[in-house]
Amino acid sequence: MGYPKPLLTIDGKTFIAKISATMLAVVPRLVIVLGAHADRIRRAIPRDERIVIVENPNYSRGQLSSLKIGLDTVQSDAAGALVHLGDHPMVRVESFRAVVDSFERTRKPIVIARSGGHRGHPVIFDRSIFVELQNAPEGEGARYVVNADASRIEYVDLDDPGINLDLDTPADLTRAGLSMPPRD
Repeated sequence: MGYPKPLLTIDGKTFIAKISATMLAVVPRLVIVLGAHADRIRRAIPRDERIVIVENPNYSRGQLSSLKIGLDTVQSDAAGALVHLGDHPMVRVESFRAVVDSFERTRKPIVIARSGGHRGHPVIFDRSIFVELQNAPEGEGARYVVNADASRIEYVDLDDPGINLDLDTPADLTRAGLSMPPRD
């Protein structure tokens, strides 16, 4: 992208501010893991006592390394972790709520949002899965755990294209009708 994705804007808000507000409408506490451009992104995170910010000094190892840092920060009384990515800002609050409701109803260890038959984000991992995630090969990501046993997964089918809308490139932004990043 050539620009920190959490600082891109949608509807006049940074991705990180929009995602934070959407998730905090559903969860009591939010852990945000920062990697590249941590100082710049930290300044854009809403000030809210429910938000905990941690840094992943090894972010270049990939998303799973950040997930592991985040899991270490989850409170001991939490049943699981609702996981979302900073480049998926268009997921609706109702979709987050539906995933949480499904987790609470089914108690499946892994609950994944799905739209149009394709799995995406958010995902909930039950606390019982945390050790597997911590031990998963970083090169393979959380998919290693997700793909290990399909019987542990509950899919939540939703009419929300934001679930699969991964905004990684300027072309992705254009397709989504969003503004290009400012020149750094």
